[in-house]
Parts: sequence; C-alpha cells; structure tokens
Amino acid sequence: MPGELLYPMATSTEPGVVGKSCQLDSLPDAPSSSALTTARTSSSSRLLSGPSHLFLITQADLIYENDLLRNPGSIKPWIEYFNFKKSTNSSILSQAFVLERAVKTLPRSYKLWKLYLELRTSHLVPVPDDPKNKRNKNPARYAMEFQRVNTVFEQSLVLLNKMPRIWEMFLQFLIWQPLITYTRRTFDRALRALPLTQHYRIWSHYKCFAISAGSKTTLAVWARYIQIRPKDIEHYIELLVEQENYTEAVQEYMKLLNNPHFKSTQAKGPFTLWMEMLDVCIEHAKEVETSEESGIDVERIVRSGLERFGDQRGLLWVALARYWINKGDYEKARDIFEEGIKTVMTVRDFTMVFDAYAEAEEALMSLKMDDAATRQKKSRADEAADLDLDIRMARFEFLMDRRPFLVNDVLLRQNPNNVNEWAKRVALWGDNETEVDNTYATALGTVDPKKAVGKLNELWTNYAKFYQRMGHLSRAREIMETAVKVRFRNVADLVETWVQWAEMELGDQNLDRAIELLARATKAPKRSRIDYFNDDLPPQQRIHKSWKLWSFYVDLVESTSTLEETRKVYERILELRIASPGTIVNYANLLEEHGYYEDSYKVYERGLGLYPYPVAFELWNMYLSKAVDNSNVGMERLRDLFEQAIDGCPPSFAMTIYTMFGSLEENRGLVRASMRIYDRATRAVSDDDRLEMFKYYITKSASNFGLASTRPIYERALEVLPDREAKEMGLKFAEMERRLGEIDRARMIYGHTSQFADPRLDPVFWRKWEVFEVKHGNEDTFKEMLRIKRSVQAQYNTDINYIASEALARSQNQQSNGATGAPEGMEEEASVDAMAALERQARAPKGFVAASSGPQVQGNAPGAEAQQPTNPDAIDIDDDVE
Repeated sequence: MPGELLYPMATSTEPGVVGKSCQLDSLPDAPSSSALTTARTSSSSRLLSGPSHLFLITQADLIYENDLLRNPGSIKPWIEYFNFKKSTNSSILSQAFVLERAVKTLPRSYKLWKLYLELRTSHLVPVPDDPKNKRNKNPARYAMEFQRVNTVFEQSLVLLNKMPRIWEMFLQFLIWQPLITYTRRTFDRALRALPLTQHYRIWSHYKCFAISAGSKTTLAVWARYIQIRPKDIEHYIELLVEQENYTEAVQEYMKLLNNPHFKSTQAKGPFTLWMEMLDVCIEHAKEVETSEESGIDVERIVRSGLERFGDQRGLLWVALARYWINKGDYEKARDIFEEGIKTVMTVRDFTMVFDAYAEAEEALMSLKMDDAATRQKKSRADEAADLDLDIRMARFEFLMDRRPFLVNDVLLRQNPNNVNEWAKRVALWGDNETEVDNTYATALGTVDPKKAVGKLNELWTNYAKFYQRMGHLSRAREIMETAVKVRFRNVADLVETWVQWAEMELGDQNLDRAIELLARATKAPKRSRIDYFNDDLPPQQRIHKSWKLWSFYVDLVESTSTLEETRKVYERILELRIASPGTIVNYANLLEEHGYYEDSYKVYERGLGLYPYPVAFELWNMYLSKAVDNSNVGMERLRDLFEQAIDGCPPSFAMTIYTMFGSLEENRGLVRASMRIYDRATRAVSDDDRLEMFKYYITKSASNFGLASTRPIYERALEVLPDREAKEMGLKFAEMERRLGEIDRARMIYGHTSQFADPRLDPVFWRKWEVFEVKHGNEDTFKEMLRIKRSVQAQYNTDINYIASEALARSQNQQSNGATGAPEGMEEEASVDAMAALERQARAPKGFVAASSGPQVQGNAPGAEAQQPTNPDAIDIDDDVE
C-alpha cells in the first residue's frame, strides 16, 4: 500500500477544507527549478516513510482494492475505483488518495493524470465544463495550495510533456495566479516541448495572457506571434497604438502596405490601412520619430499615396496639411494646401482641400483675433502681431476671391480642350481687358481643334469681337484670318467662322468686303468631285460645298447686287449639286418675278433631276401650278409635263397630280379626256386613296354627263374596292338608281351588296334596305329581303374565321363591361348565354336559320299571352276586311 499523500490538501478531517497552517499572508515568488527538484525529492521520501492513510479505505472499497491487486497494470480498475468514490460522495481527500496512488503506479497514463489534475484544480478555480463548481479561491491568500498544484503539474509533465491538453490545463491554471514571469516561461517551455502543429493551442492562451499582462510583455509576446502568423499583424498594430508605441506602429503599417500579398483579416482595403497609418502620424505628429534611422518620412509617404490612390487625392492632401499643423509648422501647411488646390483633378477633391484650407485659416485667424482682443484689454501694443493678423485676413479674403478661378482651373486640368470652361474663365475676368486678352490667347493656344469639346469657332469669333468692341478692327481681322485657317473638327464650324466674319464686316458697314470674303470662302474648282462628308480632308477643301455658306452668300448678293450676279451664284450652286428644294424654289421665283418664265421652268426641271420623291412631288406640284397658270404655255406642252410627272410617281402622291391633270382637261381641253384621266387615276392611286378617287370621278362624270353615265364607274368600283368600301359604294349606287326610278336595278344592287354586310355588325345597311322595300316594294320583295338577310347571317355564322374573330370580340367586350363595374353574376350569366348561342349556331346546318333561340314552354299563368315572343322580322300587313 502506498504511504502518505504527495501533497495532503488539509489537516482537518472535513473534506475539501484547507488547514490554517497552509494559509499565507503574502504571495510567494515563483518556484525555481531547483526548488521544484527539492520538492519532488522530499515528496517521494514522505511517501515512503510517512504515516499510513489506510483509514481512507472503507469496507466497501475492498472489492476495488482486490481488483487492483489482480490487475495492477490496468487503467480500468483505477477509473472504476475513482468513479465509485465519486458516486458515493466521498471526500475529496479520499478521491485524491485513489488518483494519487493511480498516477504513482501508472505514471505514463494520460487519463489518470488528467482526472487527478482536474480534481486538484477544481477546488481552487472554476471548472468551465461544470457550472455547479463556482469555486474561485484567492491565489494570494491560498498561495501554498496553488503552489502545490503547480508542483503536481510539473510532475505530470516529466513524462507527459508531449500532451497539449496537460499543458493547456497547466497554463490556464497559471493564468489565475499572479506569477507573470513563471507563467511566461511555462508558455515558452510548452512551445518548445510541443510540435509546431500543436502550437496554435498554446498561442490561443498565450495571447490572452499577454494582453492581460500588459506593458512590454504584451508587445514582446505579440512580436513573436506575428512571426508565425503574419496575417494577425493588424491586431498587433492596435496593441502598439494602445501602448503608445506610435513609431513602431507606423513602421509595421509600412511593412504591411509594402507587402503586395497581404490580405486583411478585417476586410480592410489598402487605402483604409493607409489612412489609419496617416491618422496615427497626424494625431501623434510630435511623438512619431521621423529620422533616417526610423525610416519614417510622412510627406514622402503621402506623396507616394497621391500617385497610388489618384481618386483620393483630396483626403491625402488634407491629411498632409493636418500633419504639419499638428507639428506646429503653419507655413508648411499653407504651402501644402496651395499645392493641393492647384494639382487636384476633380471638383470633389478641390472642395475637400479648399474647405479644409479655409477652416484652418479661419481657425488660426480667430486665435490671432482673440490675442489681439486680449492685448487691447490690457492696453498692450504689438505692431508685429497686428501686422501678422492683417496679413492673414488679407490672405483669407484673397483665398475666397480666388475660389471661382480655382474651380475653373480644376475643370481645365481635367480637360484643357473644354471650350465652354475657357469661355467661363473669360467671363470671370469681367472688364479686365489685359487678363481677358491673355485668357483668349492661352485658350486658343491650348485647345486642340480635333479634341475640342464645344464650339471652338465661337471662341475665335468672340476673341475677334473683343477687339472689335475696343475699336481695333485690324487686329480683329487678323484673328479671323487665323481662325479660318484652323482645321476644325467639321465643316460647320468653319462655315460659322466665315459667316461671323462677314457679319462683323456688315456690322462695320463694309458690304463689299463681306461679299469678297464670302466669294473667297466659296471659291472652288470648275468641276469639284470632293465629297463633303469625307472627314479625312480638311474642312477648307470641303467648305465650297456647304449649303449654309452658299445660302448666306446668295441672300447677301440678291439683296445688294444685280440680277446677273445673283444668277451666277445660283447657277454655281446648281453646278455643285448642293441646292436645296428651298433654293430651287427661290431661284425660280426670282426669275419669275423678273419675267424669265422659261428660265424658271428650267430651274424646276433641274431641281427635279436632283431630288427624287417625295421632294420631287412638291417641286412638281409648284412647277405644274406655275405652268397651268401661265396662259402662254400650250396645252400639248402641259399634257407632256403632266405625263412626265405621272411617270414614276408613287401611288401615294398620284391622286393630287391626276386631279390637277383632269381639271386642266376640263377647263382647257376635252371633257372626255378628263374622264379618261380620272379612270386612269382609279387604277394608279394607292388603296387608301382609291375610294376618294372613285367618288371624285363619279362626281365629275355626273356633273358633265348625267347620273346615267356613272353606272359603269359604280360597277367597276364594286369590283375593285374592298368589302367595307364596296358596301359604301353599293349604297350610293342603289340610291342613284332609286333617284332615276330604276327600282328593280336598285333592289338588285342591294342584293349584291348585302354579301358584304353582316346583319349584326352593319344594321345601318339593312335598315336602309328595309326602308327602301317599305316605300317601293311589296310583301314578296320584303320577304325576299328577309330571306337574304337570314342567308347572309347564316353564312357569317358558319364561317370559322368569322366565328373565332367574333368570339374574341365578344370576350373583349365582356372584359370591358366587367371593368365598368358590372356584377359578377350577371357577367357569368351573359358569358354562358353567349357561348351557348354561339355553339348552337355553329351546330346549325348550313343555310338554315333558327326562328328562335330554342323551344319555350308557356304555362297558363296570367299574363302568359303577353309574354309570347315576337318575331322582329314579321310583316305587319293590315287586312282590309269590310
């Protein structure tokens, strides 16, 4: 049987109670390695020579003791023995007695040592897995007990130093004790003893211990930790800042940002880390060392950031200026602000830098003003300070006055070819003629004509007008002379420049010079084959084909020069084939006003050769109208003109020309010829105009040859017109025959036209026929009309396409009725009735029309006679019975 316990926990007989002899008034130092060796030797000697603890073995324990004798090398009997002690609520001393004997017998058993260590630590510190165990002994008051447990851990690690769980238990237990050096060395021993793959289990506790220890221990431990886990460097930097080690924090930031492979565990981007580093430099500008030894140069760092983060230049410039302000170098900060507002590329960055600049100047000026007020109260004069205040106020006012110019500078730095911004800059100078002149000169020397945004020609003309307003016309002409040589992006800009130059000369009453300028601008070779839209050629080679320039030129010549000069300009326009329809009409009207009718007709013909339809239609319309109104033009020539106009005319434009041709024949030729023209028109016009053409033809025929002459026209119209229009024409035909007294012919026409009229969709047609039969027919003809009506209705009912379209139309009508708020029940009932009627009609034999909707049973109830259905097609014939 083993001797006494290695480390008896109490001298009292109560379990779990520590004797007063174990209590210490002060915390002992951490045990050294020699002390631990001495403790192990002494404990072994006590175990062999100390008093027996057999009183802890009860009668119930004999079974387990015998089992241990039978299986001395097995772990299972010891665990069962301990579980029995634990289940019987034995004292902690008796449980420790069993486990201490077990670990002495089997010193390499991990399970036994773990149970023993958990038991020894459970009565001193809380057990995380056991919520009922809330013991929390004071390590200072019970230092001896904690030291004994530490010794037990040391003994276990003699043979189990490769077990990470034992190290974790030991380290967690040490963290409860105020033994910083001993705990740190134990952590180091654990890292040396365990393989590298198990280090993460130790570091998870080592980091917490280092943070709780604070001071240099924290930084030393974390400096070692980030060597094996560099991605946690951000937390290390935070600890450096908390420990006010700002220089090293900035150095770590620099290493981190210089590593292109670094990925933040906190999802921070490079710019965020950059700004965090700058915040440290700015907030602690005086604490951060910026010597060559530290390798920190804040201004160099920020300027490298300006190149790296071009979209955040405003923030970086403000950060650099704030750094110098916190350093106390206000003049350097002002230089930084000035450089920033003169180099930023966006309005957002400019606004950020300018606002910070203005706030800094205003804050510094407020401090100076407070000092001046204090001096004034104390009646102390300081001319240097007052002068400095005046200078700062003047600087601030000058800064605010420069803001519009600085914003304009930013926009011009973005795009120096922005003509609109240059114009705004000219407007900013107002009446400062010197600066306006310099701005115009700079702008015109900077803007690339091929890349100009806006109208560059307006900048040139405004520059010339600027000198014109000052009375320097010669200088204005020099500017315009240079402007017309500029290779603009398109011909329109160059044309506008020439026009503005001519208008400038007209404004100075130099009419002849303006005409000379336009003649020079429109000068071209005799036969020009240059393509106006060829952008590869400079605008100066294409400007002679600009209709706008020629139009301005011809208007000016027409209003000031002779007819011959004007005709030369018009002829040149026609030779270059750039005349617009308006130009052709104006030229023809000009010649007509001066009595050159034939020449005006030739102009129309030349214009018709330039433009196809639909422009040619307008020219033909005017040409024919002018020729018809001219009595000197012969009839044969007019007929030839109309035939030329009709030849190749699209059907959509043919009706107007044919009616003009027919009217000409009626008024100045043969009426029969006009009828032939109208007949040709009914074949040549488009389908949309054919009905109107037939009506016009019928009207003319009736007015010239009587109603009877319109019969063949009506018959042909019924053959060629579509069904809807043929129905309308048939009604007119029948009415004409009725007026002539041809009742039978009219009835036949109604019968023929009835095939185009569905009784349900075209009730007007059938009502007119019914009125006709009532007035001019008899019972037989009326019945025949009703028979035809039923036959036509049956024909439409059995047409599959018609039935489908009608069902779709009815469904749409029902939906529209439902949208108006009809009751749901009524809608369903109407839908069922409509579908039933449609199916019944579809099943009906072809040619048969049901007299009613179905059989109806009438009772003998009163009023049944009044409910008898009535036939809407019944003929009411009065029998004259005497």
